Amino acid sequence: MEFRIAHTWDGSPVEHEPACVRLQPRSAGVLLEVTAPLFNDPPAPAGAPGQPFSGLWDYEVVEAFFLNDLTEQYLEVELCPHGQHLVLLLSGRRNVWKQGLPLPFRVSRRETSWEGEAHLPWSYFPAGVSRFNAFAIHGSAAGRRYEALYPVPRRDLRPGQTADFHRLEYFQPLSFNSLLGEEWKQPDSDLWPAA
Repeated sequence: MEFRIAHTWDGSPVEHEPACVRLQPRSAGVLLEVTAPLFNDPPAPAGAPGQPFSGLWDYEVVEAFFLNDLTEQYLEVELCPHGQHLVLLLSGRRNVWKQGLPLPFRVSRRETSWEGEAHLPWSYFPAGVSRFNAFAIHGSAAGRRYEALYPVPRRDLRPGQTADFHRLEYFQPLSFNSLLGEEWKQPDSDLWPAA
């Protein structure tokens, strides 16, 4: 599955090559691949590459969200072109109950683009993932840009509204069975029963 983040959070077309997110099945989970422009703005976070970094959303990132829309349990994965990552498990809108999980993540940068690969184990996904969205963030201060695979529809925009990636009602359907076959069943997680 391949997704292009071609719009701003409020539905305008992006003015550069869109970030691309791909999902590839693996026996123990999903390979999340990112190809994106490199803005290098803001500069790299102070955290070590390959390690979780709290507050990564304040830097240049591409994010993927996997939601069970009945329980509002979801996985948020943030990947940075400088090698840091952040995995959040949420139970209810914006309700983080686990974060900073380890993540095998490789990144390579060129002058104007970057690529990343992260292996997401099945234990990180809530049961019954049914919806998905992806986002790209870059820039500083007034130049900060928020981009969405599935933006807020123009008819729903309100004066003064700002980007909010936890608007779960705008996520779109995703079926892992289309990746892994109709007979596939998601493995049970040893993490989510604690939510």
